[in-house]
Amino acid sequence: MAVERGQSHSDDLLRGKAINALSAPDRHLATALVLGVLRWQIQLDHQLQTLLKRPNAKLDREILIALRLGAFQLLHLDRIPARAAIDESVELAKQAGHKFASGMVNAVLRKLGAGAPRPNLLEESAAGLALAEGHPGWMVERWVDFYGLEAAHAICRHGQVQPGLTVRIAGSGVEEELTRAGVHLEPGEVLTSARIVVSGDVTATAAFREGRIRIQDEGSQLVAELAGQGSGIAVNSILDACAAPGGKTLIFAERNPQARIVACEASKQRLAQLRERVAHYGDRIECRQADATALAEEGAFDLVLADVPCSGTGTLGRNPEIRHRLRIEDLARQAERQRAILGGVLRAVRTGGLVVYSTCSLEPEENEQVVEAVLAAGAKARPVSLAGRIEALGESGVLHSGGAERLRACLTPCGALHLLPEALNTDGFVIALMERTG
Repeated sequence: MAVERGQSHSDDLLRGKAINALSAPDRHLATALVLGVLRWQIQLDHQLQTLLKRPNAKLDREILIALRLGAFQLLHLDRIPARAAIDESVELAKQAGHKFASGMVNAVLRKLGAGAPRPNLLEESAAGLALAEGHPGWMVERWVDFYGLEAAHAICRHGQVQPGLTVRIAGSGVEEELTRAGVHLEPGEVLTSARIVVSGDVTATAAFREGRIRIQDEGSQLVAELAGQGSGIAVNSILDACAAPGGKTLIFAERNPQARIVACEASKQRLAQLRERVAHYGDRIECRQADATALAEEGAFDLVLADVPCSGTGTLGRNPEIRHRLRIEDLARQAERQRAILGGVLRAVRTGGLVVYSTCSLEPEENEQVVEAVLAAGAKARPVSLAGRIEALGESGVLHSGGAERLRACLTPCGALHLLPEALNTDGFVIALMERTG
């Protein structure tokens, strides 16, 4: 209900005190139910609508959610008996004060559980793919236009499963310690520092509490690795312009021990969390509350990262409610702020210095069109291919053998890196490099 009302994000709720107080099996079930319903909500609503006596009837939120929860268990889970799924949804309707409607919930879910005819969901078109994979039609139509039907299908498929838990090893002997604690890890896709948690609770280990292992998507790690190494210039000052929650800032500190690092964040609450996370680096990392569109220092930094706020359409597997909240008109609003941020950080970097612009969005309005617009508006900068940095990361051992080749395959003609979610089993990211020329 909180997510439906826009009061909170599923990720925040599922890490909260109420969930943590549950037993491990109940915690896992609650997580599976919430995220599963959010992922499949569009398709579930379509299937449920066909079973209503009045298909176009507007249902109370509590009833609709009770129906979705029951339908998800009946259609997508195989370890919960149908009777239990139906009875729990009926009970939810009663507890919400809808005793009369609980009979309808019971009838509809029994039809669904008995194998009522389901719509034939064809995936050969954008509209059919969107319904079959639980995504908004407008979103999938765009992906088909930009990337083709096969790639759009892969993006949707990635958005319908729980992403693997990826961590970054930030200390020696950590893997052996985690193995002894019952945590099993496998290598990441391209980075030698990335691991995928296969089993065990990594958050219960001393290594996690002490920051020697951090939860961070491999694509997010890659943004900071590409920004922080192989630049060919002296890097004594780094600006992380939109720094919270701080994972990329910490990678800068690891890779550039000689550099002064300034981490900016506009939100006071997120700034406090950022300060706490990087506190063990002391004065090496200065945290500031600042709007990245209006940075005070002109030409003060050798390297700037602008990992800008965005629509997040590359993270739908991790943040499934985005698909229900985002509207196509939101993209123009996001792009306006992104252009302002990129313009601001280009002023903050010195002549010859480098700016890395990145998003976890798949939408051109937030990526290449932002870069093109800022350069066309007269910014004294030029795009630089990331191919050289990829080679440098491979030579320095940051990438697995063959990792450089896999990343090169994701380069655009202008040298930006376009990571579709399915390509390397990461969140979707776009990363572009620019040099200030005057």
